[in-house]
Amino acid sequence: MENIVNHHQGNSQVKDNKIDLLVQQYEQFVIFEDESIDSAFARFNTIITSLKALDEESKGLTSLSLDELIGNLKVYKMIIKKDSEIVKAKVERKSLALKAKKEFSDEECSTSESEDD
Repeated sequence: MENIVNHHQGNSQVKDNKIDLLVQQYEQFVIFEDESIDSAFARFNTIITSLKALDEESKGLTSLSLDELIGNLKVYKMIIKKDSEIVKAKVERKSLALKAKKEFSDEECSTSESEDD
């Protein structure tokens, strides 16, 4: 029984440390100069989602069944994965838009050069 108590206290300490780190990230959150709003929001949302998940886990740890806890963790993982996919899709769209703009600009340059000849 002593091992279980020590293990629980260890898990509680790790969880508290994670919460402290996330709170620090929340309090010191900044949007970087070259960062898009979407990227900044995704980072911020990850901090908030992680805090909520840890908070729910800590509140209900003694009353949740193992199945409920696993279910909550699966939902949390799906949320993080979805956030990641949204950010990745937006970055890809932005990259394609910049590529198309560059190609259009290159075509303009080659057209104007041929007109000058």
